[in-house]
Amino acid sequence: MVAPATLDRREAVAALLADRGALLVVAGLGSPAYDLHAAGDHDANFYLWGAMGGAALMGLGLAQAQPDKPVLVLTGDGEALMGLGGLATIAVAAPGNLTIAVVNNGHFGETGMQRSHTGRGLDLAAVAAACGFAETGIVTDMAGVAGLCAVLHRPAAGPRLFVLRVEARNLPRSLPARDAVYLKTRFRAHLGLGVS
Repeated sequence: MVAPATLDRREAVAALLADRGALLVVAGLGSPAYDLHAAGDHDANFYLWGAMGGAALMGLGLAQAQPDKPVLVLTGDGEALMGLGGLATIAVAAPGNLTIAVVNNGHFGETGMQRSHTGRGLDLAAVAAACGFAETGIVTDMAGVAGLCAVLHRPAAGPRLFVLRVEARNLPRSLPARDAVYLKTRFRAHLGLGVS
């Protein structure tokens, strides 16, 4: 059984983004998107509505397209479990500007709080390490979050994945825009790319 977590997800995500600078952020479906929005909407936030399991690979593509900018993927344990094969692809591609933060409550929060595989002991940081990620770890307190903040903007030898162990509770939803065209256009404009 997994030890109880002590992090408040909203506090942890807000701390990660407090000094975001040029950080580009992709948020997975559900609670990670609500957490990101609650921390403050930003033109460099991309909320990935309707693509469960795809946030990490979206982050890979963004990291490859924008190699001079740090990219953070905020995803949940349920979504990360859906995209386990993507971790191998990310490790092989080895982008040094990509960090994945798995906000892990050990439950499938969007479907009724059923206990997830991570709630039964599966270690996503160990899975990422076995795939070949350059850095992995488990964050259980705000001192660990502060340490993670220090590495977000630093290039690495390859991708990083950190699991943030958060309390399992449903919080009020902070809903960002759901208009995919608007979100794409806003994000492209932020990057200085053509908008069509």
